Amino acid sequence: MQLAFAGSPEFAAVILESLADNPGMRIRQVYTQPDRAAGRGRKTARNPVALLADKRGIPVLQPERPADIDPEDRLSGIDALIVAAYGMLLPAEILNKPKWGCINVHTSLLPRWRGAAPIQRALEAGDRETGITIMRMDAGLDTGPILMQEACPILPTDTAGILHDRLAQLGAGCLMRCLDRLADGSVSLRIQDDRIATYARKISKEEARIVWSRPAVEIERQVRSFNPQPVAFTEVNGMQVRIWEVELLEQDLPGAMPGRFFRSASDLIVQTGRGSLRIVRLQAPGKRPVAARDFLNGHPELAHATAKSPVH
Repeated sequence: MQLAFAGSPEFAAVILESLADNPGMRIRQVYTQPDRAAGRGRKTARNPVALLADKRGIPVLQPERPADIDPEDRLSGIDALIVAAYGMLLPAEILNKPKWGCINVHTSLLPRWRGAAPIQRALEAGDRETGITIMRMDAGLDTGPILMQEACPILPTDTAGILHDRLAQLGAGCLMRCLDRLADGSVSLRIQDDRIATYARKISKEEARIVWSRPAVEIERQVRSFNPQPVAFTEVNGMQVRIWEVELLEQDLPGAMPGRFFRSASDLIVQTGRGSLRIVRLQAPGKRPVAARDFLNGHPELAHATAKSPVH
């Protein structure tokens, strides 16, 4: 099977590696985002897909613009272009060049959560289930016909990072089964129902700010949704504190206003608009994430502070 691949982050690298490990697949070229400056030193770095392609000896193309994706018509002789978190919209003239078109691996059960952040939005909304959709791409945003889907549960302890890793493995296996069915002609297309579609807008850092007047159950989801990126945060005593992990307690603290912190033995408890939360792991500026007990040893004043809470 003659394939090309387009992707950039770690999720895409997992998919690419599964294809490269399959002796029945030949990856003729990889498209990925150009090398970018990253880290404190702002040094130019290659993304996970580029690094893997280099290691496997697969030619890497890094177009800056969609118009530069296929100037030499390299896609016309391949069976499919596999797309996984590429980060660039494909022009209409590219979509139908491969024999089977462009095949996308998407981390939701479409048409739920079309868009840039389906994993985070599913967690934030309290969904109990998500999954992988293998889709033939069209000119719309995640609107193409569905080739295959596989569901997986969202567990109460799942963070965006944990769910991302599970979906990457599920996506790799689902894609392989889909390609086998494409090859033998047994796959069938299913048109999406636009009436029930939802949109997973891109995550902004500002929406990771905790509004303590919200219910505890919503804040708990927010913390899990934004772990490991961009990480939920709050401002206490003029210090921006990142909240990595919380535990839902639900009961209110008598007489406490939202955002009020309390120490109970080694626990750090905070009141919300409805219910309370136990802070399990948090991070001071310039420091590593630590357990609440260790944090309080360095910042005992937090035990009786009130977080600055913007209006919801």
